[in-house]
Amino acid sequence: MRLFARCLAILSVLLSSSFASAAPTNRATPGYIRVAIETSVGTITVALDTKRAPQTSANFLTYVDDGRFDGVTFYRAARRKSDPKQGLIQGGIDMDVRRSLPPVVHEPTSQTGIRHLDATLSMARPNRTNSAMGNFFITIGATPTMDAREGSIGYAAFGHVVGGMDVVKKILAVPTCCGTGPMRGQMIIKPVKILRARRIDGKPKPTRGVKPWLIGLKRPTVR
Repeated sequence: MRLFARCLAILSVLLSSSFASAAPTNRATPGYIRVAIETSVGTITVALDTKRAPQTSANFLTYVDDGRFDGVTFYRAARRKSDPKQGLIQGGIDMDVRRSLPPVVHEPTSQTGIRHLDATLSMARPNRTNSAMGNFFITIGATPTMDAREGSIGYAAFGHVVGGMDVVKKILAVPTCCGTGPMRGQMIIKPVKILRARRIDGKPKPTRGVKPWLIGLKRPTVR
């Protein structure tokens, strides 16, 4: 009887902890939309938390659906000095204003409850609120300093990697140099190409109008 009670207690703890730290998996899940980021070194699959971070997720999906991420790069790999196998990688449109959309309203971690844990997808931004556009980063290892706290609005986490963390770690390890300020020495010497980003779940909803970044690109000849 005591053994049975002990087993029930252990099971209760395990269940409660699993629900508390529940993260999306690489399958269709209500409240999440998966996106495949196909790079020159492999594919990274992310799940956007559309329920808890709706505006940030919608912004990212517009970049995906419009093809604004197709042909850009992962250009930054920030390794921790204390543990070079942890840190973050950053990618997106960089400074290409032709691909940019208006800044998205900031959804802090204190509002969404999405913390910067290992494999978290979050928005990069300048040092001011409501300024994130088309650049994002992925954490390798927990990064609580990115969360909102007293005196800092933090960064807007809005999803997690559900497939291809080996690719993320591969990008983190590539040679870097250059950069200024907090990015000094973190710019990837040979940026990793993002070939395409596409939705896995749901139907794409591209915006209408001219796509200025496509002007002047050579299109394949139809024979």
